[in-house]
Order: sequence, then C-alpha cells, then structure tokens
Amino acid sequence: MSPLVISLLALPVYDYAYDYDFWDYRNMKNAYLINGIRTPVGKFRGSLAGVRADDMAALVIKKLLERNPGVNPGEIEGVILGCANQAVEDNRNVARMAGLFAGLPVDVPGETVNRLCASGMSAVVTASGAIQTGNGDLFIAGGVDNMTRAPMVISKSDKSCGGNCRGFC
Repeated sequence: MSPLVISLLALPVYDYAYDYDFWDYRNMKNAYLINGIRTPVGKFRGSLAGVRADDMAALVIKKLLERNPGVNPGEIEGVILGCANQAVEDNRNVARMAGLFAGLPVDVPGETVNRLCASGMSAVVTASGAIQTGNGDLFIAGGVDNMTRAPMVISKSDKSCGGNCRGFC
C-alpha cells in the first residue's frame, strides 16, 4: 500500500527565470508547506487492508486540522489529492469524498489527480500553482492509495469494452 501524505498548502516555490512577456514571475505569490501528516506504510493485505482510501485520507485531514487549530475549514480553497489507482471505491472523486468524510464544509471542492506514480506530487504542484497565480490561498494537497483494495491484474479481453475480463489479486 502506498503511504498517504497530505499537506496543508503546498511546497515552497523558488524563482524560475522564465521569460514570459505576459507574466512577470517576480509578482507571483510564494506558496509554503505549512504542515504534513502521513499514515503508516502498510503491506499488501496487511493491517490497513480493510481501510478505504477515502476514509484514510479523511482521518489524515482531520488530524491535520487538529494540529492547526487556527485554520478555519471554511477558508480552505480545495482538497487536491492524487490517486493512481481509481478502482473499486476510489473510482469517484476521492478528494471530494475525503473532504466530506473529514467534516469539511460542503462548499470546499475536491479534485482528484491521476498521474500514476506522480499523482500525489502533481496534486501538490497544482495547489502550489493555484496559490502562485492568485487562484487561492489555502489548500490541502497530497496523495492517497490503498493498493490492497484494488485489483492488481485484469485479464485481456477478447470482446469490446472488457466484456469478459477477470480480475486477479
């Protein structure tokens, strides 16, 4: 199972010397990683096998907010989570569901990013970019997966749309 890391805000942003005519990078806001929490690393079919990815992410979001009591959950601009294996219960917007399960207000949106092994990092980069460009000030970003709860191999189908595929663990 992949470890879950959820960050409040995003990574520090360094000045890049891009030559944009339409944007002066020196006017960009800085984004900072304020706090980070992670779950223990589990093993395949281990002690975390019964925990859904959205429940695991919700727990970490709750703990993150407990560690930062000065953060008003209503001021969070969004929850952005990377999830490489959107299968079984993760096939919907796992970031949105984690935010709701964590008790965030219903008007805090969730966005799930799938870039396979780079999903969590891509989520943090997305939040950082939103802060830099003035499209938000406070995000929860990170990654979540529980590979035990996902099919590991799917047989090759001889019919369109996978009509006779079987999953194997």
